[in-house]
Amino acid sequence: MVSSHTFRLLGWTSFLSLPILGTLTLAAPVLAQETMSPGNTQTAPQAASEPPQTPDNLRPLATDNNLLSIAAGKRLMEEARQAVAEQNYQLAMERLQSSREIFNQLSNFYQQLATSFAGINNQIAENQRLLALESAEMRDEATYQLALVHRANNQPELSVPLLIQIIRSQQPTRDLGQKAYQQLFELGFVDAPYTAGTEGDPTSFTGP
Repeated sequence: MVSSHTFRLLGWTSFLSLPILGTLTLAAPVLAQETMSPGNTQTAPQAASEPPQTPDNLRPLATDNNLLSIAAGKRLMEEARQAVAEQNYQLAMERLQSSREIFNQLSNFYQQLATSFAGINNQIAENQRLLALESAEMRDEATYQLALVHRANNQPELSVPLLIQIIRSQQPTRDLGQKAYQQLFELGFVDAPYTAGTEGDPTSFTGP
């Protein structure tokens, strides 16, 4: 038999447990309400919305801001011109060298595309050929300006290979080729002056 003392202990323990259970029972709805309340609502972060599809982000290299473009090469040449006006020849040489590299890459890439499309799509091939020609013209112009900057910076020996590159690319009969040869003459690298003449003229420079 359970003694009265034991019974009183069991009864007291059961009595103590009731408020605890009640507290737990009441706490659950309160926590649920706090979780669902507007101030405590936590939702999963939404993925960033994609930018609208526009011609600019569909064709990023068609903008004026990319480095692999004729416009970028021209911008560098303009920066070089401003640097020369300020007699900052080092900056001018850096800008012109970068410009040359851009134009040279463009000319090669466009020429490769023109060759690839020849006989397949003549319109595309001709368009790429013209772009290659324009890029090559700008490359040679940047090269000529770089040669002039080297000369102004008392580095004529660095001008010579650049001027010869121009003559090989432009041919001596064209204006830029003639100016390049004139620079070689003024520098003392060649002895005979050159004036464009008729074919077979012994004074005319025919090139390699």
